Amino acid sequence: MFNFFKKQRKRRTQVMESGIEKWNGTLEEQKIQPPLEGSIAACKQIFSDMDIIRYRILETGGDTPRRYFLVFCDGLVNSEIINDNIVKPLMLFTPAESGETMDMLLAEVIQVGEAATADTFRDVVESVTAGDTVLFAEGCSQAAILNTKNLALRSIEEPDNEKVLGGPREGFTESLMRNLSQVVRRVHTSEFKIKMLTLGRRTQTPVCVCYFDSLADKSILEELFRRLNKIDIDGMLDANYITELIRDHQYSPFRTTGYTERPDVIIAKLLEGRIAIFVDGSPMVMTIPYLFIENFQSNEDYYFNFFYTSFARVLRICAFVLTVAVPGLYIAVVAFHQEMMPLQLLVRVALERQSVPLPAAVEAMVMLLVFDVLRETGIRMPSNIGQALSIVGALVIGQAAVEASLVAAPMIIVVAATGITSLLVTKLNAPIIFCRFLLLVSASAFGFFGLTIGVSLMIIHINNLTSFGVEQTALSGSLRFQDIKDIFIRAPWAEMIQRPARLTGDKTRQAGGDGNG
Repeated sequence: MFNFFKKQRKRRTQVMESGIEKWNGTLEEQKIQPPLEGSIAACKQIFSDMDIIRYRILETGGDTPRRYFLVFCDGLVNSEIINDNIVKPLMLFTPAESGETMDMLLAEVIQVGEAATADTFRDVVESVTAGDTVLFAEGCSQAAILNTKNLALRSIEEPDNEKVLGGPREGFTESLMRNLSQVVRRVHTSEFKIKMLTLGRRTQTPVCVCYFDSLADKSILEELFRRLNKIDIDGMLDANYITELIRDHQYSPFRTTGYTERPDVIIAKLLEGRIAIFVDGSPMVMTIPYLFIENFQSNEDYYFNFFYTSFARVLRICAFVLTVAVPGLYIAVVAFHQEMMPLQLLVRVALERQSVPLPAAVEAMVMLLVFDVLRETGIRMPSNIGQALSIVGALVIGQAAVEASLVAAPMIIVVAATGITSLLVTKLNAPIIFCRFLLLVSASAFGFFGLTIGVSLMIIHINNLTSFGVEQTALSGSLRFQDIKDIFIRAPWAEMIQRPARLTGDKTRQAGGDGNG
């Protein structure tokens, strides 16, 4: 008896080896074909050294016994679905003498909500690593991909960076399908289109492009797919990978693509004719084209009274100007143009600065760097410690520097005003740092003349920004109310009756398209 089983095992091993030898090239590129032992050997070779991959061979009895092979990844699947809806029906199934096809098994035996067939082992690898179970049947040249996913995901909650006092409280998570479901359930029309593609040679990350077919500019859509298809990278782990790879101005500090973690914002932007890009594993969703004024817009602008939100938007625009220009303006006045200050103010500033050893320009740069260090430290630290560290650090360091005559008190006021105003425009945090130091250096070197040159260069650069061919700051020239109704102010909803012409190719002028951008 022992010799019999030994001969049988030796014969099966020879069959497995022969099944592998007749395939040429990479195993993942080969097609699935009988015998079943060849598929078993191929799967075990492909998933070698992956200890979380589970294999199960089923043998049914009766007059016409059949053998089945299951492969799945432990930790990504629902074991109850596998046992109750796959294994149990197969064990109770009595196959016909002529055999069965995979389509017949899926239609009459397997009891899962979503199933498909695979022809190559590459499909098998992608499915198993995504949480599906793959079924091989003896005599079949196809495998069945069965949806048995049970992934551990973060629950839906309000994004920390986009909290609002009014409006929806939902936010995106790291699950692509869950994010899409939050958008689809709010849009009840066949015009909403969803196109899937895969990026990343090794991660094979699913990416989704969403848009309204009648609203999106087709030329922008074609350009987007052209740029996405040119991406050649090992892994796609976050939406920012795509942001840097498809942006118009590669070395500009200003963004040329929008981003948000809120479904209501995405839908509002889609209704204006924009295109949304979802990346599996990232809660950030990109939108294109991106207009410069979006840096000063908030989703709360559309949930509160238009008088208040218009005032808040103007305040944000003024805050951007102040946080960028105030340090340079202070240095230009103190170091070059003292005659611009009233006499009493000049005397007070001179008295404060007479015991300070550092020049005003160096003093400003050091204090701004210290402020940025404290802010970054507060962000990286746990929330309960970070806030206390930022506040206490700023108070203690500032007071100690003034008492030690290392820094003048007016400089502390300037840096504090600069930091507070920067908090109003969080979308421009990175550009603000670069523009602020550019104007500071220019003003330190040439006074008002250098400050004017720096401001002019910044304005010229902003005016030249484009997002997929759409100018970010261009106005129509006529200054019609419908063209500026959602730029510097937010007009009442009754007056917002036209979509932005730049985003839709001037094709749609229907009411109800504006919102959140």
